Amino acid sequence: MEMTSVSANRFVITRRAIFAVALAAGLIQISPTYSDELLRVGKAVPEAFSFVPLDIGVRKGFFRKYGVEIESLSFAGDARMQQAMASDSLDVALGSGPAMAFIIKGSPVKAIAALAGPPLLLTLVVRADDSVNSVADLKGRRVSVSTVGSLTQWLVSELSRQQGWGPDGIEITPMGATAPQIAALKRKEIDGMVTDIATALILEQNGEGKILTRFGQLVKDFHIHVIFATEKVIAAKPDALRGFLKGWFETVAFMRSNRAETIEIASQVMQKSAAISGRTYDELMPMFSADGRFNPKALATLAKSYVELKVLPEEPDPSKLFTEAFLPAN
Repeated sequence: MEMTSVSANRFVITRRAIFAVALAAGLIQISPTYSDELLRVGKAVPEAFSFVPLDIGVRKGFFRKYGVEIESLSFAGDARMQQAMASDSLDVALGSGPAMAFIIKGSPVKAIAALAGPPLLLTLVVRADDSVNSVADLKGRRVSVSTVGSLTQWLVSELSRQQGWGPDGIEITPMGATAPQIAALKRKEIDGMVTDIATALILEQNGEGKILTRFGQLVKDFHIHVIFATEKVIAAKPDALRGFLKGWFETVAFMRSNRAETIEIASQVMQKSAAISGRTYDELMPMFSADGRFNPKALATLAKSYVELKVLPEEPDPSKLFTEAFLPAN
């Protein structure tokens, strides 16, 4: 039997009235809808395990969960990434603790979270067949680093200082990218090189090198990586930054609890075998911060490093370099 037009209108009106009463009584709740805020997020280098949480967070939807859409960009080092932030080509950057010195030099950014602590990522590798078998054998030897004024340079200088040789007890040779350093090591033009743990493990696996020391054992109070945001996005999109950091630390928690899936994704991002990615995971997961809080002792070590590297003439006030205003509440 067909409903008449009058009956149909009464039915619609009745349903609307019931819905209105239920809504007013709180029996029905309507969740607000949000459009995702776009954040352009940069990695200092494309394939480091340190920045894999960005890829995992995107794939697992942790950032979108908090209303943030990610555009991921990669760079050839901190300096170029800081330039991109200064030119408003980037909103958020995953970089190194030493790059906080750019803020004193006028870079329009602030560190908004401590990404990682001790420099577990970095190792000093020597040739597998070399007579160098301990740090004590490095006096007067040539060790390559990435660039002048880099974290790798400071770590080798600090290693020399801790051995009682002063900052120049090891001959430091800046050589840029990893591939030329490996080639120089094989040709015996250098005696050692500073590189990431994944590359070091591959050199060991191939019988071409051996890990002499891990810098995470050398420097305990440190922030090897931090998360930066531009002053512009801090002013314009504070809620997006809060959502990004919630997504980031939820991703880190996921990685700790899901080793196999993390290694699978990391292998694709790093372009390394599952075996190497698994060993890298085991070595590096302890360095990730669970809450992003800055360690005063680590900030003091960084401030000292800026002067020792001659990046700054004097130690800066660390409080001017960072903010914890966007971190998730405990």
